[in-house]
Amino acid sequence: MKIFVGGKFIEKEKLEEAGIDYPIRLEYYKIINEDELIRENKAKYGIKIVKTEYLKENKNVEDETIKYLSSNEQKVDEILNILKINEVTPICVQDVISDISKCSI
Repeated sequence: MKIFVGGKFIEKEKLEEAGIDYPIRLEYYKIINEDELIRENKAKYGIKIVKTEYLKENKNVEDETIKYLSSNEQKVDEILNILKINEVTPICVQDVISDISKCSI
């Protein structure tokens, strides 16, 4: 199951600094894995980030899912909050999660 936890458009000023002249929206989801998968000793919660670029003629969508992140829902909620605040995109979420894990030890 996928639960929407937040979304936002990247600020126009930030996009202009990067030379981007079209809107970009980021969406963050918490993944709740089914009970069958938990019995296989896999984490219950994961995350998904969706980036949508609204180009003139069409839109480009990319996403990244980390299906088995943790069995601790509060920890996953904290991570999602960090990702939202820092406007983490799908392309760099793996690196950010790795850095967060190192700091949490």
